Amino acid sequence: MGAPAAGERVVVIGAGLAGCEAAHQLARRGVPVTLYEMRPGERSAAHRGDDFAELVCSNSFRARALENAVGLLKEELRRLGSLVMEAADQCEVPAGRALAVDRHAFARHVTERTRDHREIEVRNERVDRLPDAPLAILATGPLTAAPLAAELAALAGQDSLYFYDAISPIVYADSIDADVAFRASRWEDAGDYLNLPLDRDEYDRFVADLVDADRLALHPAEAALYFEGCLPIEEMARRGPRTLAFGPMKSVGIRHPRTGQRPWAVVQLRQEDKCGVLYNLVGCQTRLRIGEQQRVFRSLPGLGKAVFARYGSVHRNTFVNAPACLLPSLELRARPGLYLAGQLSGVEGYLESAAIGFLAGVFAAHAFRGAPLPRVPETSALGALLRHLREADPNHFAPMNVNYGLFPPLALAPRERRERNRALAERSLADLSGFAAEIAA
Repeated sequence: MGAPAAGERVVVIGAGLAGCEAAHQLARRGVPVTLYEMRPGERSAAHRGDDFAELVCSNSFRARALENAVGLLKEELRRLGSLVMEAADQCEVPAGRALAVDRHAFARHVTERTRDHREIEVRNERVDRLPDAPLAILATGPLTAAPLAAELAALAGQDSLYFYDAISPIVYADSIDADVAFRASRWEDAGDYLNLPLDRDEYDRFVADLVDADRLALHPAEAALYFEGCLPIEEMARRGPRTLAFGPMKSVGIRHPRTGQRPWAVVQLRQEDKCGVLYNLVGCQTRLRIGEQQRVFRSLPGLGKAVFARYGSVHRNTFVNAPACLLPSLELRARPGLYLAGQLSGVEGYLESAAIGFLAGVFAAHAFRGAPLPRVPETSALGALLRHLREADPNHFAPMNVNYGLFPPLALAPRERRERNRALAERSLADLSGFAAEIAA
């Protein structure tokens, strides 16, 4: 079909995690919703069933504990009345320290709760054009259909919409060995990058480790993903032993400040956040399994005790350059009233997608009533995600999982990481109460 017509309803396109969460938050606040979902008439390359909120990859929602930022995000969403967390808690299966669900029961629960709500009208139709409605939420996910993506690209700007997700690992700054890393940019004695120098033997071992490491298999829908400008580092290594030395690990223009010598190769790390808590391994996008990423990247000089805030990945994804084209309300700058939710907005992960769907639904409900935009505390996990979408460097923007590196630092931070994370969680939950009262349904 074409564009959904305007009316006294909020239009939500896409019944994944983000779309269903957004629709639920609108509906429970008395706002009428029309939810469009193309299944069962049509399926994407990734979907297998016809229920809403299908988990197409893992059935895990990751860590439970508050010492992990995604554990805090779960608790925040629980306290705020999230449909996704209600379903996850009711459909839980044993998974140790993680929260995992029976994926079929989970999808059925979300589907029934969505279809049964008197304020939600479900239309099983494919939408090929952006809606004409004054308020609409686009939550079509990482496999957004080409016609809709083309319209979004025209609004956001062709350079602000991406159709792949090539991500390098991010590590915490305080886990990098300061006795090994040195600061320099090419042709500058000092500069914006941290550099890990490698001699010939260290470089050769690293390349061999990359070539031999276990990689994740690609989904058929991702098979034609790569392009020459953004190959996974292990694919570059497989092209020849010197490929990386002439590519992202080249040491041209860099001198070690203590020896004055040019290293054989370097891995550069770029600051990821304004506070300097996180650093990105430049050019190290990868589809190695998580255990292999830990093993291989910790073999680098200076990263022996690296703590990862985000692991690398390469997969098919559609997302916008959020800092460049989204307002703090998640509305498109070029089209106020059109909210983006889920992975399309520039976050990564089931819970993160649901969280942005939650916020889009709440923000749109306030706009529907003519109420001011509620203030999400920056100290919360929800606020940290919004802050990433608002303040990340638009020249190097990539989707992000929630992690404590995105949070404003504590005034008096415990030295031990688990204690520090626990303190961040306690601050967040204390600060969340005002937001919860402001958005109470």
